[in-house]
Amino acid sequence: MRNSVLSFLVGVALSAGLLCAQEAARGPDGGTTYHVSGVDLLAIPGKAFTAKSTTDWTRILEDGTKVRLHLNANLARDSQGRMYRERRSFVPEGSAQESRLMDIILYDPAALTKTTCTVAIHQCVVTGYRPRTSFVTTPAGAFANGTRYLNREDLGTNTMDGLDVVGTRETLTINAGVAGNERPLVTTREFWYSPDLQTNLSVTRNDPREGLQVVRLSSISRSEPQPQQFEVPSGFTVQDARSSNHTEQ
Repeated sequence: MRNSVLSFLVGVALSAGLLCAQEAARGPDGGTTYHVSGVDLLAIPGKAFTAKSTTDWTRILEDGTKVRLHLNANLARDSQGRMYRERRSFVPEGSAQESRLMDIILYDPAALTKTTCTVAIHQCVVTGYRPRTSFVTTPAGAFANGTRYLNREDLGTNTMDGLDVVGTRETLTINAGVAGNERPLVTTREFWYSPDLQTNLSVTRNDPREGLQVVRLSSISRSEPQPQQFEVPSGFTVQDARSSNHTEQ
């Protein structure tokens, strides 16, 4: 009798273990990642500056919950058109946490290189780079075979951080079905552009798929950045990946 009871308990334990293993079994999941672009810069010589970039991102979930995130980063452009950018992590808005520095990105329009330095592994990867020195906006009206319509509105002039800026609001309507949307999808973007620096000082994006994103430049200095800011950080190894014909903009 004792052996029968023991055999029964062992069988129950094995069955339970097998059931747990079956319930827990699954393949790996890559998850979902999000990327919010900051203010874009052109490789324009003679327009040196340094600035702080802040990004505030608000998303409204299906149950009405608001998720508010924030990050601070640094960026610079020297008189040669070289650019320095940081990629940092988002933190909860209002928290005492600091945005974690993940990557330093260096653009050199003379050498035609983009150098991405990953802080976690102290390694930089050099790729080819086609510098942009100008930008042409999409004309207002219908485009993409009439599936999208762009309206552009002049917001006048203002001053930000001591610089004159010109405001523009763009409203994009995407026809139903074009982006998997059941009904027409409407997004807006508002820009405050500095003709002197030839860059936006503020960008506000409102897209029902991605929420509200507000990017601003502040603490702008027109002084020439320090040359070492555009060099590979000390202690980082460098891998040249240009032989793979990988060229970026």
